[in-house]
This record gives sequence, structure tokens and C-alpha cells, in this order.
Amino acid sequence: MTQDNPAPSTPAAINEAPINEDFLFALLREAAPSGCERRAADVWKREAATFARVSEDHYGNVYAELGPEDGPTIALMGHLDEIGLIVSHVGDGGLISVLGVGGWDPQVLVGQRIRLLAPGGDILGVIGKKAIHVMEPEDRKNASKLEDLWIDVGLSKEEVQQRVPVGTYGVIEQGPIRVGEKIVARALDNRVGGFIVLEALRALKDADLKHRVVAVGTSQEEIGVFGAHVSGHRLNPVAGVAVDVTHETGQPGVSEKKYGTVPFGSGANLSVGPMTSPAILRQMQDAAREEGIPYTLSASGRYTGTDADALTLVRSGVPTAVVSIPNRYMHSPSEMVDARDVKACTDILAAWIRRLEGGEDFLR
Repeated sequence: MTQDNPAPSTPAAINEAPINEDFLFALLREAAPSGCERRAADVWKREAATFARVSEDHYGNVYAELGPEDGPTIALMGHLDEIGLIVSHVGDGGLISVLGVGGWDPQVLVGQRIRLLAPGGDILGVIGKKAIHVMEPEDRKNASKLEDLWIDVGLSKEEVQQRVPVGTYGVIEQGPIRVGEKIVARALDNRVGGFIVLEALRALKDADLKHRVVAVGTSQEEIGVFGAHVSGHRLNPVAGVAVDVTHETGQPGVSEKKYGTVPFGSGANLSVGPMTSPAILRQMQDAAREEGIPYTLSASGRYTGTDADALTLVRSGVPTAVVSIPNRYMHSPSEMVDARDVKACTDILAAWIRRLEGGEDFLR
């Protein structure tokens, strides 16, 4: 991956303005694994309804829009789903087996508390694993596998079977906190992207928009960018942006040669590659330079691994960009982002849209 020239200096008013932390934390507190996004979607919709036109579809996508209803559409996508678990079996002693919903490192599950979204009300449990004292020496060297773990809710097999049917979803029970200057939570991938697209739309509520601008809280990104397929087809936009997280490179073991130089505080990360629109990239860079919004560039040799991969191929094709937030400890209970980078991503989206005149063709 590569990085652009050093980011321009950023005025304090842009760099230090607070984000809407109450709204972000409200989103992060909700359990919303892929295919079960309702709780986060409801929080997002309630916030959107305070300033925008809102709607939803059968697939779990939620929409907020401003601008002329018959204007050409710009789509801003941030997925609301998170990785989770789904109950596959209740065994002896009421111990629950699960499958992963999305990409898990099973090591981060060991010893965690779990919230099961059971039909009659949420049930808390813990991830169980054989204690180190009763392991054979060889077992102690092996990494945990999901099939060797279980959820223990402290109930009998009969009660668990009655209250926790096969297909019940679960998430790690870990709420958002502030750690120093950083925000830490599960589901920052990518509840923070859903937050950013709606906050960017809010920043445009008094603008003279030439486009119908639609923020979308998409569903099921973690299992195949499926919500972006559905919402992109519905909206048929002339251009779009996917907002997601990328790997922060100030942490040990993350290669700058591969991921670029993307430390905390570097601002919005813009993707460059064959799947993304060079026209939108140029426009965003111009907007960032004019308004002093910090950003970096990262290269992607093929697909982006975001909702952009679906949106760019909808119908006859949609010119699409990717804006990313530097994130540490991705797909863990304690993901970490910097509020300055969240603000920069919000600002760059709003600045780009304000400069659109309505007749852009977005040709490469």
C-alpha cells in the first residue's frame, strides 16, 4: 500500500470539534449481528428522523435522505451489522454449541461474556473452555477452535432448549468506553461507518443540494456485502461511497508495506485501486486540501473488502469510493478508533458533496 504526500495542516476548528458521542455510543451498545440488525437500525432511524426523510427495506437496510427527491442519487453506505454467533445445538448439561456469523478469531472468544438474543428476552452466558489445569501438555500449545468452545448460561438442558432455540443469535457482551483519547468497543467495525454516513448527511441539512443524498445503514456486510447489493439496486445511484474501517498501522505486527502508513490521528483513509473511482478520489482530495481535512491513501490491488465491492457492480455499474477509519484490534471485543479520524471522515464526505454541481459524469 502507498501513502499520499503528507496531509495538510488542519485548522483546530476542524480537527478538534467534538463528534456526537452520545449517538455513537447508543449505536455501539446495541447487539446487531449480520441478519439481525434491527436494534442498531432502530437507533439509527430514530436519529435520522430528526432531520431527514427515513425508510427501510425488507432486507434490514435503513435509509435517510436529503435533497430533491427526483434528483440524481448519491449513496453513502456504512454497514450496521457486526460479527456474531448463532446457536447450532444444545448438548448435555445445557451447554450450547455455536457457529460463527462472520470472521472470528476464536482466541478472542475464550472467557468472554455473551448476550444471546433469545425470543423471550436476552440471556447472558459465558464462553466455556477446558481449564488449563486439566489439559494435556500438548493441548496447551494448540489454538482454540470454535467447535471446542461452548456457551454456558447456567440453566438445565431442558430450560435451555425451551428458551434458546437453534438459530438464536449472540454477540459478545462488551459496551463502549473511552480509553484515554480513544473510543473502544466491539462492533466499531462498522457501526462507526454507519454513524459517519448519517453525521455527514446531518452536516448537509442546510446545504443547497443538487443531488438526492441518501445515507444507508446497510445489513449483512460481514457475511458477503449482501445489504449493499439490495440497497444499491433500489437506489440506482449515479455515485456512491462505502465507509468502513481499515487497519491502524501504529500497532505492533501490522505492516506499513502492506497496509500503508495509517496511524491514529492521520484522518480519513482513501482507497486507491481498480474497484474504486479515480474521479471521486480526485474530487475528495481537492475538497480535503481546500478545507484542511487530513487524509491518507492506501492501495488495494483487487477488491476492497467493503460494501463498495457490491455497489460498484450494481445494475450498469456505480462509480464508488471507499473512505476508511483507522481501527486497532479489528474483530475483537475491544476495537479502538480515534475520534479525530472519525471527524475527518465525516468532514470529507460532507465537503465532497457540497462541491458537486449536479452535472458530474464521474468518468475515469
